[in-house]
Amino acid sequence: MKKTVLVLLAGLMMFGTMTAATATPESAKQTAKKPKVQTGIDILLSQHKKQLKGKRVGLITNPTGVSASLKSSVDILYEAPDIQLTALFGPEHGVRGDAQAGDEVGSYIDEKTGVPVYSLYGKTKKPTPDMLKHVDVLIFDIQDVGTRYYTYIYTMAYAMEAAKENGIPFIVLDRPNPQGGKKVEGPVLEPEYASFVGLYPIPLKHGMTIGELALLFNKEFNIGADVSVVKMKHWKRSMDFDETRLPFVLPSPNMPTAESTFVYPATGLIEGTNVSEGRGTTKPFELIGAPFIKSTELAEKMNSLDLPGVTFRAASFTPTFSKHQGTLCHGVQLFITDREKFEAVKTGLSLIKMIHDLYPDDFKFLTSGSFDKLAGNGWIRTKIVNGASIDEIIDTYQKQLNQFNKTRKQYLIY
Repeated sequence: MKKTVLVLLAGLMMFGTMTAATATPESAKQTAKKPKVQTGIDILLSQHKKQLKGKRVGLITNPTGVSASLKSSVDILYEAPDIQLTALFGPEHGVRGDAQAGDEVGSYIDEKTGVPVYSLYGKTKKPTPDMLKHVDVLIFDIQDVGTRYYTYIYTMAYAMEAAKENGIPFIVLDRPNPQGGKKVEGPVLEPEYASFVGLYPIPLKHGMTIGELALLFNKEFNIGADVSVVKMKHWKRSMDFDETRLPFVLPSPNMPTAESTFVYPATGLIEGTNVSEGRGTTKPFELIGAPFIKSTELAEKMNSLDLPGVTFRAASFTPTFSKHQGTLCHGVQLFITDREKFEAVKTGLSLIKMIHDLYPDDFKFLTSGSFDKLAGNGWIRTKIVNGASIDEIIDTYQKQLNQFNKTRKQYLIY
């Protein structure tokens, strides 16, 4: 009996070994890791060092400006031989990311390097000639989030203008669009609504890398700077951030995860209303609510719309700062179930319209006009108030979106 069992076990082991051996090549193909994406800073010194040799470098960056091993681009350039880092420039939230949204950032000396840091958020948004007097080349290394209403891309645009005016080359160290590079959604900003959260006529979700945006801004909006882009390696337009195998460093205090970047084009519009967009919680832009909302009712109504790639959970929360600070709010949490199918702008507009329609006596668009700046026009607010359908709103901006897509194709480098 024992002999029979041993023979059977040996046979099974041999069969398993043969199966494993024949399956190995295919399994290896399926399980082999994709190569990690290399961003501009990882490639700069290995392939573009000659451009910087003997140069005085100004760097526009924040905590997202890191290599794949999480070393700051500040330290990389400061320690590089034959390069002199002479100036740092901080966008909203600062070079070290220690300022909240909207807080003015001052100028100071960086403690670690002793390099002067100039603020580009507050009274001065464009580097002045005095700030650039010891700079031969200006480098930009900041992670964008893929949405029009985010100030970093306009810090870049103003810096490009300054580079042009002062005869300084401008280098963009490219980084992934965390939402991927395929989907383009939403209304194109109308010029009369231009602001620091939307400077140029681009759609709400642009589907471009920050390097591609720099090329588009430079030519389409007549900046005319000497711009070059240090391209990434191994990045594909179909990739979302998780597929890059790069560490996610929060681009701003209320953008804590890659998931935050996906919901931001949807619920960022909530900022222009009296509903909390989740600031002051651990899930900003994923949680939205207000004291007057009935959470179960809103969740049921939103789920009944059967919007692609998203589910809504009834939720309550108390913001620790910002809108409705210290007050219990009721609303929903957005769960993206399929990133490819998720239509961020349609979802955001549907959510705002639903809250408006369910609670007309309590819901308000802020009188500051911030919703119109975020939307990039005044007519979406008017249509929501007047009862227009979401399909009607989308149809209204579709022609402009199609035209932008034609322009956009000229500047895609991946």
